[in-house]
Amino acid sequence: MAVRTAVVSSRVARPGPLVTTIAVLLVAATFVPLGYIVSTIFSTGLDQAAELVFRPRVGELLRNTAGLVVLTVPICVVLGVGLAWVVERTAIPGAAWWGPVFAAPLAVPAFVNSYGWVSVFPTMHGLSAGVVISTMSYFPLVYLPAAATLRRLDPSVEESARALGSGPVAVFLRVVLPQLRLAILGGGLLISLHLLAEYGAFVMVRFDTFTTAIFEQYQSSFAGPAGSMLAGVLVLCCLVLLAGEAAARGSARYARIGSGAPRAATRVRLGPGTIPVLVALTAVTVGALGVPLWTIARWLRSGGAKVWDLGEIGPALGQTVALAAMAALITTLCAFPVAWIAVRSTSAFARIIEGANYITSSLPGIVIALAMVTVTIRWAPPLYQTVTMVVVAYVLMFLPRALVSVRAGLAQVPIGLEEVSRSLGQSGVVTFLRVTLRLTAPAAASAGALVFVAVATELTATLLLAPNGTRTLAMRFWSLSGELDYAAAAPYALIMIVTAVPVTYLLFTQSRKAAGV
Repeated sequence: MAVRTAVVSSRVARPGPLVTTIAVLLVAATFVPLGYIVSTIFSTGLDQAAELVFRPRVGELLRNTAGLVVLTVPICVVLGVGLAWVVERTAIPGAAWWGPVFAAPLAVPAFVNSYGWVSVFPTMHGLSAGVVISTMSYFPLVYLPAAATLRRLDPSVEESARALGSGPVAVFLRVVLPQLRLAILGGGLLISLHLLAEYGAFVMVRFDTFTTAIFEQYQSSFAGPAGSMLAGVLVLCCLVLLAGEAAARGSARYARIGSGAPRAATRVRLGPGTIPVLVALTAVTVGALGVPLWTIARWLRSGGAKVWDLGEIGPALGQTVALAAMAALITTLCAFPVAWIAVRSTSAFARIIEGANYITSSLPGIVIALAMVTVTIRWAPPLYQTVTMVVVAYVLMFLPRALVSVRAGLAQVPIGLEEVSRSLGQSGVVTFLRVTLRLTAPAAASAGALVFVAVATELTATLLLAPNGTRTLAMRFWSLSGELDYAAAAPYALIMIVTAVPVTYLLFTQSRKAAGV
């Protein structure tokens, strides 16, 4: 009896007109903030623009912002890599417990962390305060990828180096550290971009950066030329960081042939150093988690039951959940056509489509918000201060967070299954719903969760774009803490942290899965 074999082509289909149109529209939208800055410069006039840029105030802001990045990023790198090595490579007691603990600070928004530190140390201000708070908030961005990389490394390479006479320090510097290069550069870039975009944390410690100055200019002159020029300088700083990270990353390959490390690395016994290391780990935990959580608990106790004003908390929570859910759904849906083109095509068009979204998302939220304000006032007044524009801004800001997860999910879907579905007479839409979407559902859920928490704790863009009467958790917290009513602000801080905990744990577990643990 003849056996018929279905031959499935491995040819990748071109993106259809619907997918291409949606992707092109998204790219056009992502260029609105950059277009806004460029048009503002030309409408202001080059002479006046130069006068606004080359002045002492801009130099002061540049020194403050550069100093913050130059000091904070290396400290976060040293702290993140050091903690990752201790947790993954030493016989420290409770290693399985320390891992999620050092990922947990990502659940505490930086402005909530600042609120905690200022409550404990009211005299904190300036650059040193900004560095401390930023370090405690952002070091997990280096810790997580560094820990994942250490779990993937083949211990036989380090053992070979030791057999050739290299000591522990030399092995770490010559063998381990180069393998952490991508984790360090990627984490350092994320931290740098967060530092450029952060507003609330630095206002609380009275430290001026470009973002705080732009917000002040907006409040005083409603997006006047001075604020726009500051936004232009900030955009340039973002692009310099992106280019620098790409150049430093280079084209070196770090992959290992095979399925991964054949066995786990032998953990180093710390001996007499165990106690000092445990003290150091505890100190970091106290600084990153203990201070904000203790502060929130203290203010909740001080305020008593009256701070739990359900008439205010309920609407704030409802509006936050509604905005976050809407933005998460739309952003995840928008990520699918971009991810499909990025995964299924190797053309220049695919690279442009994907790269444009990452470039725009690197811009601070305040720049994107200013662009949305200007565009709506000039060309679409009915959309000014509407939920529609708020959601559009969220999509532009957080699309890459969804794109990373959806792209990974689509990459694991066998093209052959889709082609078999079409060969059985199913349309492209039905194939997508029954095959592609079902297989990428877990990745899409992760993408939606990441965007949800990002929106729930977003501050600057929401302050500028939200319709009158909007009171999200972040906005209520900011309003009350600005009035120095720290007790009334505490419930909002606690709810934001509780909201972010599941996604933080998701990031931790996904990093372990990526490492094959």
